[in-house]
Amino acid sequence: MKLYMHAAACSLSPHIVCRELGIPVELIEVDRKTHRTRAGEDYLLVNGNGYVPALELDDGEVLTEGPAIVQYLADLRPAAGLLPPEGTMARRRVQSWLNFITSELHKPMAMAFYPAYAPAKDALIAHAGKRFDWLSSRLAGPYLAGESFTVADVYLFVCLNWSPFQGIDLARWPALTAFVARVGARPKVQEALAAEDLLPHGPEGIFYAPRAYLRATAAAAGARA
Repeated sequence: MKLYMHAAACSLSPHIVCRELGIPVELIEVDRKTHRTRAGEDYLLVNGNGYVPALELDDGEVLTEGPAIVQYLADLRPAAGLLPPEGTMARRRVQSWLNFITSELHKPMAMAFYPAYAPAKDALIAHAGKRFDWLSSRLAGPYLAGESFTVADVYLFVCLNWSPFQGIDLARWPALTAFVARVGARPKVQEALAAEDLLPHGPEGIFYAPRAYLRATAAAAGARA
């Protein structure tokens, strides 16, 4: 299979899930500005919306939208337990978490990256902060489903990892910083981070950013000094 991705983007979620499940996948990096892959392919022919992720199956079928992709992947290896069985309330709860993350966290935080939404950035970040308040109060165990690590935890980790990019000090929510550190320390998560060339940054070293971003940030800081 092929996973169309961009380093540190939401495509990191299915990438991590593939590694947690032991599913081999070819990573195809997409340039956000040109919508071209490194090989020069037109990504718009894969996903007309232009954003990642997209998963191309062995038969050529293409699946888009991160929450759908991670559920598909988890069902390929049900014994791993990243998604509870069909028909159970436990599965519906994980799906509820996926929907919450995609609409209430992923969407506003992703929109805040784009210059077109700059006038609304403060409102978008404030919205995310309110959801962090609620989310922090709902973490009753090490993971969203308590003791069980699921695809929803992977997705949440990826979204929370964007906090420093948006100027959000996640230290306001100790339960969430502990969650990020816990998930980020998993061996397969570390494998995915290394494969995307993402390095620790920030005072706690629990967040991860592309090497190129860190170089540019350091150069800008040096120029200001």
